[in-house]
Amino acid sequence: MATNFTAAADLPPLPTYTLTEAPDVISWFPDFYLSAIAPVVAYWVVSGIFHFIDIYDLFPQYRLHTPAEIAQRNRATRFEVFRDVILQQIIQIGMAVFLGYTDPPQMTGREEYDVAVWATRVRLAQRALPAILGLVGINAATISKNMAISHPLLAGALAGGYYPFLSTSLDATDGTLVPTFAAWELVVAKAIYYVMIPAVQFAVAVSILDTWQYFLHRGMHMNKWLYTKFHSRHHRLYVPYAYGALYNHPFEGFLLDTLGAGLAYKVAGMSVKQGITFFICSTIKTVDDHCGYALPWDPLQHLTGNNATYHDIHHQSWGIKTNFSQPFFTFWDRILGTIWKGDTSLKYERARVNAANSLEAEAKKRSAKAQ
Repeated sequence: MATNFTAAADLPPLPTYTLTEAPDVISWFPDFYLSAIAPVVAYWVVSGIFHFIDIYDLFPQYRLHTPAEIAQRNRATRFEVFRDVILQQIIQIGMAVFLGYTDPPQMTGREEYDVAVWATRVRLAQRALPAILGLVGINAATISKNMAISHPLLAGALAGGYYPFLSTSLDATDGTLVPTFAAWELVVAKAIYYVMIPAVQFAVAVSILDTWQYFLHRGMHMNKWLYTKFHSRHHRLYVPYAYGALYNHPFEGFLLDTLGAGLAYKVAGMSVKQGITFFICSTIKTVDDHCGYALPWDPLQHLTGNNATYHDIHHQSWGIKTNFSQPFFTFWDRILGTIWKGDTSLKYERARVNAANSLEAEAKKRSAKAQ
């Protein structure tokens, strides 16, 4: 148990707390293993859905490429793609286990204390309000006095965070009264602690991952040896499909995806549960970017400009030196001028026609041989 005190007598005291081990997301399955397995499960569930749509051709009107293109243009078999994805996911699980061993024990019980710390900061921030209002000629003290009865909480804020009417019993035995926080201060503190801080952590992790992947990805294209040795394997899929999202050379897969996500998780200071969410989100986003469909009801196709249509351009021979950004946003492509500009409809149509003609020619050859 920890005890705390505040130096200023007019500030509410911070509560005591006792730390206990945090419960797992799934009671019968430790978070240590969940962090390793959940992204893999998410990968195959989402890619399985797209594969089902693909093999039964459920939404041909939203395809980016025809089945003929998949058969004619790709330079890797489905088995080769599946094999290499499994290999990368084994490496990914190993990295997750390593990260799990480096994480501190996940504890709970100090949440009320942390909220109170933020509420104290909110209270102290109010100290500057009279001076700030004074800069624009507003006498906060006078206004506070005039509205002390009708709007006591607003008056207290204008007075610099002084709420003499807010007190609670600290000890039920002697009835000692101490200051307490206003309800609105606790609401703001909880919003900061439970919403804003995790949102900032997630944004930091996303920015780090996007930055890491953009420059490494672009470097793989700018350096001929790196491209030939490593990255060219991924581009054997001129027509991407969902479960081929992680079809990479094992070294590239570790460096670009696994290490980048682990680095983002650590730098952002996420908890294990936040990390599980981040890894699942980045995995699903990567699969969606390679799904080969522009489904109008797919929310991930509309959250950012970096979607299946955007990334598919990068997989084409004419767009391979553009649209390097992945997996979340496109800001590096926009800042550094590597975003594709221009119409693509004629290029896609020509690829469809050529693939259909090739498939028809092969069918005629097989028919002639059979005769």
